[in-house]
Amino acid sequence: MQVTNEVLPTDPERIMAMMEKGPDGPIFMVNLLKFKDKADYEDRRATDLSGRDAYMIYGRAVTDLLPKFGGRGLFAGDVTFLALGQVEELWDEIAIAMYPDRASMVRMSMSDEWREISVHRAAGLKGQLNIETVAPQNGGESPFLAMLAASKGAAS
Repeated sequence: MQVTNEVLPTDPERIMAMMEKGPDGPIFMVNLLKFKDKADYEDRRATDLSGRDAYMIYGRAVTDLLPKFGGRGLFAGDVTFLALGQVEELWDEIAIAMYPDRASMVRMSMSDEWREISVHRAAGLKGQLNIETVAPQNGGESPFLAMLAASKGAAS
């Protein structure tokens, strides 16, 4: 399996596929993030920010923007260890966001608000994988989802 990190999609077929309806119901975008050592803004502004720091400016702003498109951030965490498999270089962070559907994510990423904050994303990211996932259709039979539901009920 070949892995290519990107900051923006470059394959025209992939871009066209993103414009298709997509699965019914909510999608959960798994973001595997790799940061630049030093932020590098396209407008060449001087900065002492690390890539992670620049991305965090974007991360805070997109967390506020997500609800305007029906989405929300679900999880973010630092990658600390690769327990199984092999890659040349680990990602730095993983983030998971939920959108009501693919069209909502596309609308957000085409909005003026997103374009305005995305300069920090581009300045900070060396590359990423962005993986669309959905809850299993047989979610009631998933032991993992049953465990999550049970722990949510116990926390209330």
